[in-house]
Amino acid sequence: MSELHVIDHPLITHKLSIMRNKKTGSKDFRELLNEIAMLMGYEVFRDLPMEEITIETPICKTKAKVIAGRKLAIVPILRAGLGMVDGLQSLVPVAKVGHIGMYRDPETHKPVEYYCKLPADVQDRLVVLVDPMLATGGSAADALTKLKEHGCRNIRFMCLVAAPEGVKVVQEQHPDVEIFCAALDDHLNENAYIVPGLGDAGDRIFGTL
Repeated sequence: MSELHVIDHPLITHKLSIMRNKKTGSKDFRELLNEIAMLMGYEVFRDLPMEEITIETPICKTKAKVIAGRKLAIVPILRAGLGMVDGLQSLVPVAKVGHIGMYRDPETHKPVEYYCKLPADVQDRLVVLVDPMLATGGSAADALTKLKEHGCRNIRFMCLVAAPEGVKVVQEQHPDVEIFCAALDDHLNENAYIVPGLGDAGDRIFGTL
């Protein structure tokens, strides 16, 4: 069973509370999502491999540690996942970015794929799949399957808000993928929206309410 990490740092919790408020506009929502993604990145990348190099400070030569390899990829699930990319790239500017496009069928609530473009060497990279919401788990599970079809074996999934139902689906279908979220909410309602949630993340990011 894959591990679920709930990153409940006070700064993240505070910013998420503002995002949940229906009075928060698109500009502030986007900025907060970007900030939370960056803060969560510290935990998502906590165990990156390090290597020792020799550098020269203004005082003397010394041994110092740097990230080894730097083979990273960030893959947002379109469209809402785009709001998390800049925050992560501010931490790892060398990371390549791929895109997986999916939308939720309003009748069946199941994901429909319409686009996939990944770095040519994505199978050699640590891939962080990002989407603000983990609701039914359908989009995340299908996107993870798509990544594995492209040879990816080192994948982490990062979201803002998760529902227990979605976590269960991802854990059952992809037990090798660690899940990182800022909050584990209560349940899904009859329309498959997370409760209490924060509404449709894509609409709130892009102002298409």
